[in-house]
Amino acid sequence: MPSLLAVPNFSEGRAQPTIEALQKAVAPARLLDVHSDVDHNRTVLTIAAAPRELAAAVTRAAQVAIERIDLTTQQGAHPRIGAIDVAPIVYLTAEDRGAACAEALALADMLGSQLSLPVFLYGVLTANTRTRAQLRQGGPTGLAARLAAGELKPDFGPAELHPTAGAVLVSARPPLIAFNVELAPPATLDDAQRIAAMIREGAAAGLPGVRALGVQLHNPDRPQVSMNVEDFHTTPLRTVIEAIRRHATIARAEFVGLPPGAALATIPAELEIVSSRSLEDVLAAPTVPSTN
Repeated sequence: MPSLLAVPNFSEGRAQPTIEALQKAVAPARLLDVHSDVDHNRTVLTIAAAPRELAAAVTRAAQVAIERIDLTTQQGAHPRIGAIDVAPIVYLTAEDRGAACAEALALADMLGSQLSLPVFLYGVLTANTRTRAQLRQGGPTGLAARLAAGELKPDFGPAELHPTAGAVLVSARPPLIAFNVELAPPATLDDAQRIAAMIREGAAAGLPGVRALGVQLHNPDRPQVSMNVEDFHTTPLRTVIEAIRRHATIARAEFVGLPPGAALATIPAELEIVSSRSLEDVLAAPTVPSTN
């Protein structure tokens, strides 16, 4: 079982030819999962490969993103600052944290030097553990303004945003849970946004390690609470679901990417899950990717 994964997020979830090109670009690395969402306009790949080949696979996909994704015309519900918006290297055991950090730094150097993308490190690779949300504040326009004012400087690559591909965020981290919950009628977008504000970390009754926003889906026509649960041991998914259910009825939920089996085990049995494949099951399965 590989000990390092990459989970790059691309700002395209609608154009199927581009999504297919991103998948093809990672070969010969093993593509474990593809999750595309038209409302978020985002595609998340889960990739497994040996060190260096993992960084090279992400770099090849980033080249496709630069060629095909134009942030100046892209629209979607998910915050973003780049065509390849974020590219974390994921370690599955604490012993592999150092290797993941080294691979993430190698990736950051390749994206900056080979593709001329400004690269910003976040999380454990920064002295002040700055976050994705801090770097995405104001979107590409806000980031460009902070660069021009000298408030920020890329860690790798050029000092200005790519004209159409923006910038990219890179880090190393353990698995997090990207988890979306659709609210049943009569819930509205206002309800989803209010719930997201109440449960996210930092709110008066917020949950540790939970990042949340409310968005409107169009197929089905439902509001959604979209979340990252950064430490599912501290905040089990059951706790997240119970917090949402205190304010609205849940229609169904989905994972973006592959959750560890230990996170799946905390889901109430009666909750409808769009896909419930665990990371461990996919790693142990034949090497055929599944597209959601």
